[in-house]
Amino acid sequence: MAKTLWGKVYFKDKYVGRLQEEPGGRVVFTYDASYLEAKEPAIAHTLPLRAEPYISESGLHSFFDNLVAEGWLQNAQAKVLGVNPHHRLSLLLGFGFDLAGAVSVIDPEKTELQSLDHADQATLAATLGKASLSGVQRKLLVVKDGKYYRPVGPKELSTHIAKLTSGNHENLIELEYLTTLAIRKLLPNDDVVDLEVSAVASIKEHVLIISRFDRVMTSSGIKRLHFEEFNQVLGRSSGDEKYEGSYEEMGQFIRKTAACIPAEADRLFNRILACFLVGNTDAHFKNFAMFHTRDGLRLTPSYDLVASSIYPEYQYVALSVAGIKNLAVHSVKPKHLLKMGVSFGLSEEALVDSVEALGKRLPMAFEALSKSEIGTKSLQDQIIQKMEKRWNGSFKLTGQLLSKKRNSGGKTSV
Repeated sequence: MAKTLWGKVYFKDKYVGRLQEEPGGRVVFTYDASYLEAKEPAIAHTLPLRAEPYISESGLHSFFDNLVAEGWLQNAQAKVLGVNPHHRLSLLLGFGFDLAGAVSVIDPEKTELQSLDHADQATLAATLGKASLSGVQRKLLVVKDGKYYRPVGPKELSTHIAKLTSGNHENLIELEYLTTLAIRKLLPNDDVVDLEVSAVASIKEHVLIISRFDRVMTSSGIKRLHFEEFNQVLGRSSGDEKYEGSYEEMGQFIRKTAACIPAEADRLFNRILACFLVGNTDAHFKNFAMFHTRDGLRLTPSYDLVASSIYPEYQYVALSVAGIKNLAVHSVKPKHLLKMGVSFGLSEEALVDSVEALGKRLPMAFEALSKSEIGTKSLQDQIIQKMEKRWNGSFKLTGQLLSKKRNSGGKTSV
């Protein structure tokens, strides 16, 4: 690794500029003059094209910070690099070839790996490639090779993400699969990630394989598609900042940003409703994202969908709702949904239509869950029962609340 920590930043295959650490912990990103002269796109919503450097006084700029690994993968990378796991730039330089989206960060000097644990095949596989992915769950980047999957190698782009079992929640893989299945039935006209429970070469456990929506196979190889999480477009660093804010902020970002269209606010609102209904309480800013397209910013497929509220310790929704922080998912009421909908630019009638549409699709979601070959019947029934309880306790009453508001001149406490 270079003595003065710095890296070359690329957008797809084009050199963008330089990312460098300065004395005192400042990190500076500067667009290269050639990139600016070519009028190439900005690499981030918060990094518009300009000749002046972007200076982050403490650590990485939020765009780059959100590209760095977290949790298990972060610690594994730090160990093989021999660096402090909290030194984000070191991790990015060591494992910055295959990142989320179309940006890569390359160390100008060869990275030497040490302390490789050949007894732990999952950790070994995760650290042999030059890839990073955020999120605290155990995961690694893989490539589909014919009908099978294998860990990604150095200087190779991944096509899929493999999520491994969690020691604390042994059924987490099955839970994410079933939750995604339910969301797909609740939102049949929306985009949801493709996934399957399968195996990866050399990994002696079953894994959840998720197709990367930012990678496309072409005749000339794998193509990168660029996207940013809402944590990035809102300028928040990785870590706990992904929980600091409200769902309304995402809706307002779409409404106020020229590169977005109002229809995306509607789509996002419906996704949040579906998350509440299935009990996905970990729907934070890093679990919603937007593609950079020629036409502007557009939502990526839904991903990281987990009905986490089946676990007693995950009862509170990730972000504030209608001005309320740490709202328990079972305490979400029609008045909260109505207030949130208005902030997204929806009329109350449109909001009620969205809720009623979910209700009509509940039987299809329940049928898909009960017929799935993935997960135990007990797990399937638990998800169904909790969804049914939330529907009857909150969602079903939304239309009634609107009628009461009209009859009382807009005043109600339901």
